[in-house]
Amino acid sequence: MTTNEPHDPALAAVRAQLCAIPLARQMQIEIVHAGDGRLRLRAPLAPNINDKGSAFGGSLASLMTLAGWGLATWQLARAGHPADVYVADSHVRYLAPLYDALEAEAWLEEGQWEDFLATFRQRGRARCRIAARITLPGGGDATVFSGRYVAMAGGRAAGASC
Repeated sequence: MTTNEPHDPALAAVRAQLCAIPLARQMQIEIVHAGDGRLRLRAPLAPNINDKGSAFGGSLASLMTLAGWGLATWQLARAGHPADVYVADSHVRYLAPLYDALEAEAWLEEGQWEDFLATFRQRGRARCRIAARITLPGGGDATVFSGRYVAMAGGRAAGASC
C-alpha cells in the first residue's frame, strides 16, 4: 500500500510525534514517503553539516533511527494500536561522505508486520528489527543501519505540531 496522502490519520500522528521531538525539528526532518512497508525521511544538509562540509555522522544516525521509529509507530497506528516505540539497540556503518540532503529509507529487516502486530495484540509489547539506509545522489550507500525496536502498549499523545 502506498500512502503519501496528507489525510492518512496514522501518518499524521507520526508527523505530529516527530514534530514534538526537538532534535527532529532542529534537523528539519520531514516525511517524504510512506508505503509498501517503507518510510522515508528527508533533512536538508545545512542544519546537519559537519566541519568538512558533509553530513554530520550524528545526523545520519539520528535520521535512520527516527525513520525506523517512525515506521514501527506508523504500522502500529495504522492497525489502531497506540504504543510507545523505543530503539533497543542499533548498529550503524558509515560508508561514504554525503554532500547533499539526507534521505533515509527504513523497512522491516526480518519477519512480517502481521506477525509483529499479532504479538503486540497478544502481549501488549513486541519487538522488530528494522534496516535503514541513506543513499548517495549518484547511487550507492552513504550509511547503513540495523536496529531492534520495542513497542509497548499505551502510547502518549503528540505534544507539538509543525
